[in-house]
Amino acid sequence: MIRHTVVFTLKHPSNSQQEKDFLDAALFLANISSVKNFERLRQISPKNNFTFGFSMEFENKEGYDFYNNHPDHVDFVQKRWIPEVSNFLEIDYERLNQA
Repeated sequence: MIRHTVVFTLKHPSNSQQEKDFLDAALFLANISSVKNFERLRQISPKNNFTFGFSMEFENKEGYDFYNNHPDHVDFVQKRWIPEVSNFLEIDYERLNQA
């Protein structure tokens, strides 16, 4: 299992219609067949300056690669993410083997 996470800050003013539109537009990423447990999150820790997060899971590397190369994801990155996100950090996890 792979958990794909990204925390980010938007260029839009807080609580603006543009902010809402971006977050709503991201919901369609959950429709990509390999995506499981898609979540939009508000980051609340005072330890960093990011505002939002997305989290999703994939059964395996093939599912993750399918998502990354899917035309809907590529289109979202090009038309929404690049122009509207000011800063981000992406972290992808695999579970450690339990002893």
